[in-house]
Amino acid sequence: MNPRREMIDGVLSATPAMIAAAPFGLLFGALAIDNGMSVFEVVLMSATIFAGASQMVGIDLFGDRIAPWLIVLSIFAVNFRHVLYSAVIGRHTRSWAAWQRFVGFFFLIDPQFAEAEKRAESGKPLSFIWFVSGGLTFYVTWLFEGWLGAVFGSLVKNPAEYGIDFLLTVYFLVLVMGFRKRSNWLPVVIVSAVVSVGAYMLVGSPWHVSIGAIAGVAVAAAIGGRPKIMVE
Repeated sequence: MNPRREMIDGVLSATPAMIAAAPFGLLFGALAIDNGMSVFEVVLMSATIFAGASQMVGIDLFGDRIAPWLIVLSIFAVNFRHVLYSAVIGRHTRSWAAWQRFVGFFFLIDPQFAEAEKRAESGKPLSFIWFVSGGLTFYVTWLFEGWLGAVFGSLVKNPAEYGIDFLLTVYFLVLVMGFRKRSNWLPVVIVSAVVSVGAYMLVGSPWHVSIGAIAGVAVAAAIGGRPKIMVE
């Protein structure tokens, strides 16, 4: 294994998704300032939570003066899918030391999970250097985007009016479509989507995220079998 090559591959694999997520990072910074946060608080939140959807939920709840424990619980509900991510990625990281998993899984965000699965399916090893190189690329860029949005976001009046926040939905759809060649992909996605929408109407946000994910996992477990790639 060539460490330098692994590092370059990690950065390159993260670059497309990093560019696609840039408007969302800028939007977060702008909306956070609009909700009364300081530039320092925006960067600190990005550095410690490092999860776009959860940070959006957080700034909304902060503005409503909700009890801290409820904010933490809500963010946990949104981030619960990362527990599922770690269970899947864990199959490919058995050679990692304990401290490497501790460090590496901090960077286990949605696009990093998708890229890691694609790499594993291609038969390439999921090395710690590759994983952290890609993760750090996302991380540093995310901090910069949040800072940039916080500093210059005030120049754009009411950024939500432009519908830029819908980019997050499009972004997640692209990630989901990246797995479309897997067998049984469609029934899992349909059930997860329907249950998530139903949970949103009956239970509310952000619980629909985790409930929909668990429903998808349950369907996949019921169907059984190892995922296979469909040949076009």
